[in-house]
Amino acid sequence: MYIFFIIIFHRKHTMIPPAESLLKYDNPVLVSKSSDRKSQKGRPLRVSPQQPENTLPVPPPPKPKSTTTEATKQENDEILSNILPPREWMEGTQLWVQQVSSAPCTRADVIHLEEQLDIKLQQRQARETGICPVRRELYSQCFDELIRQVTINCAERGLVLLRVRDEIQMTIAAYQTLYESSVAFGMRKALQVEQGKADMEKRISDLEDEKQELKKQRNVEKAKCDAIEKREAEKRQVEEKKHTDEIQFLKKTNLQLKTQLEGIITPRK
Repeated sequence: MYIFFIIIFHRKHTMIPPAESLLKYDNPVLVSKSSDRKSQKGRPLRVSPQQPENTLPVPPPPKPKSTTTEATKQENDEILSNILPPREWMEGTQLWVQQVSSAPCTRADVIHLEEQLDIKLQQRQARETGICPVRRELYSQCFDELIRQVTINCAERGLVLLRVRDEIQMTIAAYQTLYESSVAFGMRKALQVEQGKADMEKRISDLEDEKQELKKQRNVEKAKCDAIEKREAEKRQVEEKKHTDEIQFLKKTNLQLKTQLEGIITPRK
């Protein structure tokens, strides 16, 4: 129990730094120690000057353009920070924060991104077809980097890509939930089939035993029936013989009585 508490405490206070990502980040910045983490957590990581839209004095003609450009850049940075939040980790008692880079990208950066994607797919041995969490993670990082590059130039286009990314993730999550539920349903059906198979096999065995028992009873009853038929046949033969003998005796007696009667009736000469 004590060792388990030490492990939990160690994990809570020494977070592993995040792994390398295709999404481009700025250099990590030390924000505070663990004692000040709660107070720093609720504060914005990048303090932007207040928007001077309503409080601007009337400037000379050249200044509004630069001020508007600076405000637009600041707004794009805030949108980028909201779209792609910074990542945090602890090293000892120090809290480090790494913001997403707001540096504009070039054509060489896009080519380098594609090369890094191919290299990481090969290094992490991602499958080319089928379901592969590694390939999905890397392509998600690549898509986030493209969103970052687009948002720097056009925040509205970045927001549209954000909607596309969220819709894709939501669709994938729905398919994943459907897949998990179908797997669970298949497992339940397989268990039901196995249980039903065992019950059916037991019922078949019981019916086979009952069939054998009924066969034995049939043989016994058949033997009894054959014995009764044989006994009745013998009895019938005896009765028929007795009846025949009786008929013969009666015929003979009748013949004798007839002869005597004729002798009595016929007059003597």
